[in-house]
Amino acid sequence: MTVPLARALSKLGLATRTDARALVESGRVRVDGRTVVDPRLPVVPERVRLEIDGRPIDPPASVTIALHKPRGVVTTRRDPEGRRTVYDLIADLPHHVVPVGRLDYATSGLLLLTNDTRLADWLTDPANEVPRVYLVTARGRVTENDARAMEEGVVSRGERLCARQITVRKASNRESHLVVELVEGRNREVRRLLSALGHEVSRLRRVQFGGLTLGQLEPGAWRIVSAGELLDAFPSASVRRKHLQRRGSAR
Repeated sequence: MTVPLARALSKLGLATRTDARALVESGRVRVDGRTVVDPRLPVVPERVRLEIDGRPIDPPASVTIALHKPRGVVTTRRDPEGRRTVYDLIADLPHHVVPVGRLDYATSGLLLLTNDTRLADWLTDPANEVPRVYLVTARGRVTENDARAMEEGVVSRGERLCARQITVRKASNRESHLVVELVEGRNREVRRLLSALGHEVSRLRRVQFGGLTLGQLEPGAWRIVSAGELLDAFPSASVRRKHLQRRGSAR
């Protein structure tokens, strides 16, 4: 994926976006042996040779982690309100990683983070229909007709949303428990689907992303996902197979 040079340096964990721009503009960065001063220069990080102050920058070992994000934690590096972030939970990870999509403040569950930008782009591309599975508690009785309506598609804020599959596990006039599978990963999609039918989500937890599951991870805990697990979890990602096998996974 082509990105601006400053963003490439930031994604590689070499500097913040602001510091990366300053590095480039001061003439300290070379791309394929040529000094570059435009931080907007488009590059494919995996296909160019980068140097800072004459020192070559080797691409880091590919690493992907699975984190059990608790409620009350934001999926961002810094929060202006001073709330805990997912980066507070992985402070001892010796790699710069970015979230693969997001979970909102009130949502818990499986969050993947990686330093492999091509993997992240593939997983979040709606065209690849990578499934995400959520356990949902909603206020009021969600009927089978409601579930079918959400599978067929509802309109929220002028946008058509639909679930791949919804299973109503238990329903009463007070609350309903659902299993919701999505493939598009739109912003706050589960909450918006149910809100369109008059139901407020009171609890939301993601338990699966592709073939990776939350398993026994405790809230706030994380683990390394091996290259072999990634290959098994996303078998349709044939474009990724050779790349993963070549780079392996950091340990």
